[in-house]
Amino acid sequence: QVQLVESGGGLVQPGGSLRLSCAVSGSIFSSAAMGWYRQVPGKQRELVATITSGGSTNLADSVKGRFTISRDNAKSTVYLQMNSLKPEDTAVYYCNANLAAWGSTWFGQGTQVTVSS
Repeated sequence: QVQLVESGGGLVQPGGSLRLSCAVSGSIFSSAAMGWYRQVPGKQRELVATITSGGSTNLADSVKGRFTISRDNAKSTVYLQMNSLKPEDTAVYYCNANLAAWGSTWFGQGTQVTVSS
């Protein structure tokens, strides 16, 4: 059974930094494309960053230059380093694993990030 568990969210002041982690159980991690989404109440879930199994990354324009996504296959963990945080980054952040060969995708339970002074 595949499970994704996020951690690292919290309250931070504007301009601050946070690092989110997502630990993946099950045997899919090394083959899966991983991503981070975020959602605020009343809005659609937004794709923030992705990283392929080979390590290629893509970031939403709104976070380029501030966020970095990375993965550690030995730890089955994906990270989202968030710097220069802005109030508009406030959201629940969700980790995603996507395994195209199975036609399957999984989400974690989400972690709250609040950027406020």
